[in-house]
Amino acid sequence: MKKFYRPDLIFSLLLLLFAGIHAHAQEAKKPAEPAEEKTPAVLLHLPEWDTVRNSAVYARNAAELTKATGERPELAVIDFTNGVEAATAMYPAGRLVIVEFPTPQVSVFEDQKITEALASGSATAYRRIGNYSVFVLDPSDNAAANALLDQVKYQKYVQWLGEAPDLPTAAEREFTITTAGVFLSTFYAILLGILFAAVFGLFCGLLYFRYRERERARMPTFSDAGGMIRLNLDGLTPEIAGEE
Repeated sequence: MKKFYRPDLIFSLLLLLFAGIHAHAQEAKKPAEPAEEKTPAVLLHLPEWDTVRNSAVYARNAAELTKATGERPELAVIDFTNGVEAATAMYPAGRLVIVEFPTPQVSVFEDQKITEALASGSATAYRRIGNYSVFVLDPSDNAAANALLDQVKYQKYVQWLGEAPDLPTAAEREFTITTAGVFLSTFYAILLGILFAAVFGLFCGLLYFRYRERERARMPTFSDAGGMIRLNLDGLTPEIAGEE
């Protein structure tokens, strides 16, 4: 029975196999999607978050914040636009309010308005921390309010939409490790070659030296001329009697 081979069919199968392997490799290389953070960052920056999480309030506008804190002149001057967020919770020292602004410029501008509103003799403890404007409303005493303000730490999170450009990929790490291994292997091979050549040279030199020593011991006088013709100017070469 005659068999027919179709090169185009074999080529198509190989192409499909290669495409499948390439797609699988790209899928494996793709980084896992980061878990979406459901809790706003400004809430997580409340001191003792695990303790006050049930009573904490998150606000994205003035109405929501006023509902939790009541009418406050120092809070009424804040412009809740361009991504301004706030979080508040009750503490033994008083009600803590953290207002986060998107940029340092906005934070400085709002800080000036808040400072002017507090100049009327308000008992509210206030401090600007990074892009935060932090208040302690109705504090029990100034020392406790300042201690509570000291616990607020401003932290800015930067999240890349894709892979971070400054982080090496798996291929780059593998290339670096492989290249380093090649360099080390080459260095060790050269070092071993030099050591082997030195040992082999010493061994051959020793054998040749011993051979020359034996040859010299068998001769009445020694000359290093070998098979060359040498003038007997110093009288060291023995006379060779010619055949008659």
